[in-house]
Amino acid sequence: MPVNVWGYLREYEAEREEILAAVSDVLGSGKLILGPHVAAFEEEFAAYCGAKYGVGCDNGTNAVMLALLACGLAPGDEVVTVSNTAVPTVSAIASAGGAPRFVDIDPATYLMDTDRLEAAVTPRTRAVVAVHLFGQCVDMEAVRAVADRHGLAVIEDCAQSHGATQRGKVAGSLSDAAAFSFYPTKILGTYGDGGMVLTGREDVAAKLKKLRFYGMEKTYYALEQGYNSRLDEIHAAILRGKLKHLPDYIARRQALAARYDAALADTALTLPRTAAGNTHAYYLYVVRHPRRDAVMAGLKERGVNVNISYPWPIHTMTGYAHLGYKEGDLPHTEQAAKEIFSLPMYPSLADAEQDTAIAALRETLAALGDA
Repeated sequence: MPVNVWGYLREYEAEREEILAAVSDVLGSGKLILGPHVAAFEEEFAAYCGAKYGVGCDNGTNAVMLALLACGLAPGDEVVTVSNTAVPTVSAIASAGGAPRFVDIDPATYLMDTDRLEAAVTPRTRAVVAVHLFGQCVDMEAVRAVADRHGLAVIEDCAQSHGATQRGKVAGSLSDAAAFSFYPTKILGTYGDGGMVLTGREDVAAKLKKLRFYGMEKTYYALEQGYNSRLDEIHAAILRGKLKHLPDYIARRQALAARYDAALADTALTLPRTAAGNTHAYYLYVVRHPRRDAVMAGLKERGVNVNISYPWPIHTMTGYAHLGYKEGDLPHTEQAAKEIFSLPMYPSLADAEQDTAIAALRETLAALGDA
């Protein structure tokens, strides 16, 4: 049997009774949309992250978009972020009417190089989207310092960082608003799409609740332009149960990462680096090699499936050519995209399967003369 980069079936079997009981509770309640489970999950997840308010929405992309709009983004306003991210980050900025601007990454962590942030700010800049990539946080003190000097809103994209911490604070509590995805592959994932925005600001929370529901509050009267972007009651019920397991999910990911660290320390791979002040939740275990494609081919021959996050920097995609960037503008981002890949990483990955992946990786590197 192949070793896959991700899978959910074992986790589902282990939690099956709890999950199906949650679904049954919703279906028997008579309340399918914005019911008690959504309200409870908003409160419980916000409390877990150390935020005051949580507003559930339909997916992580719209969570970023709604967070920007709730923080006052207007059409044409610039938003600084990174090109080394999933397309949804930048798609959300564009959907909110913003104009994305990119800064390069720190080649050691693959996170935003905050030393380059201020140079990207112009008189049109209104916000920064800090992407907490692969399971750890951008240096938010540095981001906040630049934002405060220029009067910018700060949004955390936490789609890959559930439960990660920085200087003792949990991702999602370090900004004006923080966007989460609960897509199935995430550290905290449901069995479909789901998202949430966290904030400590009452005005932003109130705005978010209108924006996700057609611009309405309690009646069918639109107070402003809004959207259909609600978290489903069934997914909220499932996520409430899975939230109780989140510390265990993260602990298992960290244990798997420690096993990779020990087993691969003497290889030619560049292993993940945790930035100072961070705890890493290991949504992904990202390694680097200058002959990445050859390594991946060798692993595939040996029955180990891996992944690249992300093979094409967004500023090089034709869909974003109108932004005016060209290859060479973000050299660290572009070089990383040619060399990084992710090893199997999910809580129900068995030690024996991980050992198989490690052995295959070492065999492949030896065959390439890079042992």
